[in-house]
Amino acid sequence: MLFAVAAVFGLTWWLGCYVIARDPRERGPRRAGLGLLVYGAALAVAQMLTAVPGPAAEVLDAVEATLVHLPALLWTGAVLTLVPGGERLDRVWSRGLVPLTLAAVAWLLVSGLVSEVSLAARVVTGVLLLGPLAGVLVLLVRARPPRAGWLAAVATLFFLQGAALLMFPLFGPPGLLAVIAVDVDMVLLGVAIAMSSAFQAGEALWRDMLRSLLGAAVVAVASGGQVALAVTLGGSTPALSALLFGVIAVAVAVQTLAGPVHRALDRIAFPGDPEIRRERAELRETSEALPRREQGPPPPDEAEFVRLTRRALAGYGDLGKLAGSPLANLPVIEARITGDIPLERAAELKRLLLESIQRLKPRDGEFGTSEEWRFYNVLYFPYVRGLRPYRRGAGRGGLTAVERQAFDWFVREVPERTLYNWQNAAAKLVADDLRRENWQ
Repeated sequence: MLFAVAAVFGLTWWLGCYVIARDPRERGPRRAGLGLLVYGAALAVAQMLTAVPGPAAEVLDAVEATLVHLPALLWTGAVLTLVPGGERLDRVWSRGLVPLTLAAVAWLLVSGLVSEVSLAARVVTGVLLLGPLAGVLVLLVRARPPRAGWLAAVATLFFLQGAALLMFPLFGPPGLLAVIAVDVDMVLLGVAIAMSSAFQAGEALWRDMLRSLLGAAVVAVASGGQVALAVTLGGSTPALSALLFGVIAVAVAVQTLAGPVHRALDRIAFPGDPEIRRERAELRETSEALPRREQGPPPPDEAEFVRLTRRALAGYGDLGKLAGSPLANLPVIEARITGDIPLERAAELKRLLLESIQRLKPRDGEFGTSEEWRFYNVLYFPYVRGLRPYRRGAGRGGLTAVERQAFDWFVREVPERTLYNWQNAAAKLVADDLRRENWQ
């Protein structure tokens, strides 16, 4: 049973890392990935409970009860990102539900450490977790989501049933098979979120996912297999069980999160040479984007083309994302480059986007705040110049005079939601310009 749980743990841990690494800037993948990681940790603790005697088992039991509850909170936040127009509910979730639920989970943990888990703590926590999740499921179904959304809805329905049995056991503590069954639902949600993320980016999913899974499986077997051999020869002990799960977790995480790990190492190894760090990052990101790249030109559908253009503009400074964009296969790019070098395609797409943005610029100076300047400003300064006026701690240091003017204008006169709406409208203008240049 230990090895079967370790295999399920490795799969869950890999998918959590993969979903986060695929699109770490998006809320849905971050929440779904973190939920998978937490549930994977719950699986490991549940298995170690069978081998740990005495007071330590009581502590692990309280920790497992806490870890089993947290994925439901993260699941609700992840599914909310699939509901159209769910921004206001997302703010309610992050600012209201999360603090309340974390306080209830802390109450659950403390009561489990002191004596038995309090019934009142169990009821309050269960209501705070399962009630909003059921509500989000109804909203998702009513929105008639695409295929990834329906997969998430089905997984949420089964997860609700399994989570209710875990939180309110009717026939004693839930067995390990019940815990693993809920894990299957978690995996389905992770796949649904990855499918949604790939669709939004216009990227392929299955080749990239299979490549990542194979890499994680190889390092998990090579590393964890040595501990498994020691368990087979010497018998299972709490220390060896903990070592097995720890080795698998580290090996899978380092393999799946290779990009962020290499970036961190580069910052340590090349602190005084940002040019080497930048070039190495571009090569890595382009290499990672190749399995995600859809072949052939982008779809002719206007709405889909606008969405892909908006996504490309948001990734303007990331050559890896541009290399994986279907817009890198535009006919005008095919005519400008020689060969099929992904980094060259990404750089050419970046130039093409800049040319379209520059055509939005009025001819009466370097900066203005009138309506005719609006669309140029909201694309050029945040994406091309990298201004982040709404980021906590953002300042005007190191900015040029024109950039300081733009920074002050954004902070004083343009609410963040308004900026987002204007960027959507400006992206449509850029998309129309690209369509004219390529197909007219």
